[in-house]
Amino acid sequence: MYQLARPLLFCLDAEKAHELGLKAMELAYRTGTNPLLASRPKPLPTAFCGITLPNPVGLAAGLDKNAAHVDALAALGFGFVEVGTTTPRPQPGNPKPRMFRLPEHEAIINRLGFNNGGVEALVKNAEAARFSGVLGINIGKNKDTPNENAVDDYLFCLERVYARASYVTVNISSPNTQGLRDLQEEETLKRFIGTLRERQEQLATQHGVRKPMLLKIAPDLGESELDAIAEVLLATRTDGLICTNTTIARDAVAGHAHASEAGGLSGRPVFARSTAVLRGMAQRLDGRVPLIGVGGILDAADAVAKIDAGATAVQVYSGLIYRGPALIGACVDALRAHAAAHP
Repeated sequence: MYQLARPLLFCLDAEKAHELGLKAMELAYRTGTNPLLASRPKPLPTAFCGITLPNPVGLAAGLDKNAAHVDALAALGFGFVEVGTTTPRPQPGNPKPRMFRLPEHEAIINRLGFNNGGVEALVKNAEAARFSGVLGINIGKNKDTPNENAVDDYLFCLERVYARASYVTVNISSPNTQGLRDLQEEETLKRFIGTLRERQEQLATQHGVRKPMLLKIAPDLGESELDAIAEVLLATRTDGLICTNTTIARDAVAGHAHASEAGGLSGRPVFARSTAVLRGMAQRLDGRVPLIGVGGILDAADAVAKIDAGATAVQVYSGLIYRGPALIGACVDALRAHAAAHP
């Protein structure tokens, strides 16, 4: 069904198509016709950060920023769903247009800028969802919060989402909030993560259950920067790492009409770099911090490549736009075959 709908969606502005696609998916869920979009894959239980995932293929943050479609997304067969990025206060994001397709490259450029209804709205939606599976919540800072006060925004969000989240992702790697990536600098990151980790343990005691906290990093970091991040993760005993967010590099799409658009590039062009970062971090962390691989997964072989590079689980987003929900089951089946061949 998606292959029939895709040409129509691709005739629309990318952000309008995004909104229409979510509404159509929600309608399919509520009318019981979602099996026409995707058949739920057979279970492939996977341990990650003390959580058992029904299968290791998840939805990356960004598709459902306000947790308004959790049940419909989960019904597509994801092993886990990550929502957000959410911020303490609602914000409109950057001026439109701010999302562009590059079909020749199976890519998307977006500069949405953490557009969302605020953390209270997200929590309300998440609590109303029937979904009882693994729900990740991705947190960020408001655009007008200076970096020296950024940790306060993340603490605010961490406290609000903790009860509903299965895990929390700290997003300091979006290229669409000015200065955000500066938080990845070693000394800044050490203080920042240390403060969040302290609050995480306090919340674990307060709620009687410990929720993992993951860090999501950019693909545009140099080797020395990745060395420093690995040291911080180990020193702070951070639970997990997501490699990677979108890229600001444009070499893979040079010459395209949209190549000069500001924002993060996702899809096929980011696959090689994000996988290289994943592999490098897996080597640096040597099994002490589990990883999620995301970036450019457009077919089952890409998912297997992420696992081979050191990921325990994977996430998709742009691949869902280009290939549709059938991508989920195809990836799970390939990872099942891979696991059987490499016990």
